[in-house]
Amino acid sequence: MKFIEQNIPGVYLIEMEPFKDERGSFARQFCLKELQHNGLEFSMCQCNLSGNTHKGTLRGLHYQKDPFPEIKIVSCLRGRIFDVVVDLRPNSPTYLKHITTELTEGNNKLLYIPPMCAHGFQTLENDSTVYYQLGEFFHPETYAGVRWNDPKLGINWPIKNPIINERDNNYALL
Repeated sequence: MKFIEQNIPGVYLIEMEPFKDERGSFARQFCLKELQHNGLEFSMCQCNLSGNTHKGTLRGLHYQKDPFPEIKIVSCLRGRIFDVVVDLRPNSPTYLKHITTELTEGNNKLLYIPPMCAHGFQTLENDSTVYYQLGEFFHPETYAGVRWNDPKLGINWPIKNPIINERDNNYALL
């Protein structure tokens, strides 16, 4: 596995290194020793799947506040997504900055997202499935979000009229 730190401190693009032969391929998607070797903390508490029927579906931008902030490792098992991470750590040099990356079922990439960074994605294909490994249990009382189209963030979403639920569309502006 390759760990590539992104422009937001603590956010890593993880590239799996598949072994291929006549049978197909084999790749390690998760290894606690490799995460720790690269200075990343993670204690998996739960895994979630997000099935998305339509191209243009937008989910996010979500995070959990103190005292239960969460680490996420996100990958796309089917289809293709435009993935976004926003730094919400007030003392960070990249506060309110964001990074984007494309995750697909075939590009062997995952995204490691540290606590207090909001995460969201937009599907670029029908029938896209996103897999989340979470380092904290879900605590609805600390669940929060940032408006996907907040002008302070300036995220250039690829599909301008997304399919989005009411909650995500109505988070307060920063």
